[in-house]
Amino acid sequence: MTIADIKVPDSVLAKEATQLVRDTANELIFHHSRRVYLFGALQGDRRGLSYDPELLYVGAMFHDLGLAEKHRSSTRRFEIDGAEDAKEFLLSHGVAEDSARVVWEAIALHTTPEIPTYMAPEIALVTAGVELDVLGIGYDDITDEQRAAVIAAHPRPDFKRQILQAFNDGIAHRPDTTFGNIKADVLARYSDGYVRPNFVDIITGSRWPE
Repeated sequence: MTIADIKVPDSVLAKEATQLVRDTANELIFHHSRRVYLFGALQGDRRGLSYDPELLYVGAMFHDLGLAEKHRSSTRRFEIDGAEDAKEFLLSHGVAEDSARVVWEAIALHTTPEIPTYMAPEIALVTAGVELDVLGIGYDDITDEQRAAVIAAHPRPDFKRQILQAFNDGIAHRPDTTFGNIKADVLARYSDGYVRPNFVDIITGSRWPE
């Protein structure tokens, strides 16, 4: 299958990754994750980056799995939960440790602005895909026709409201994991009683006398 001139990987690995996401996450996360792959790949082509489509695909498909119901008792950052799921999946399919680590980093860092840009292409492009689909960063880097083709294949009705709700649902039980993370903004807006930790207060209130 080709969407917006981007070939969606159809290997056994990719098909099983797709099925796992279908079985684990809802339609919102599935379509968002596919758009992240397509937008990331489009940005990769625009930037002239050489990337492994399968690794980028798995990184994109697993990047929000930490928000799924199976991780609702986790106390880790949701990014780490998704990264661990992806690494376990890849290693179980015989993918080399180094390659699995690249995907782990792509997922673990996808909510950390700027740093992924200076890392391996697959890491940079998962973040680029997320930024385009969620934040609109790079919206004009691709054509109207490309955007329309992606949205036709993977619609985003009421996406802004629904993805924010999904973020809140996936992290409200582990608020401490949002410290130093853009997801703290979600809890500040949607979770009653959430108090954002302050880095300065933590330093000045530490056990050190000076």
